[in-house]
Amino acid sequence: MPKMKTKRGAAKRMKVTAGKKIKRHKAYSNHRAMRKGLRQRKDLQKGTYVHESNVKTVKKLLPYQF
Repeated sequence: MPKMKTKRGAAKRMKVTAGKKIKRHKAYSNHRAMRKGLRQRKDLQKGTYVHESNVKTVKKLLPYQF
């Protein structure tokens, strides 16, 4: 059976940590940024983790990262 290919777009956007959590960037950070408050803009700069309901899907996109 051939190897599964890693989805390159997902690999560029997400990173697997040492604890096997998947780190990602938050959306809504650039477009119309000046309309958003300073606190919201600063919070959007921080990374976050993929929600547990989406982990199974992401693991299929990144088969050799785990």
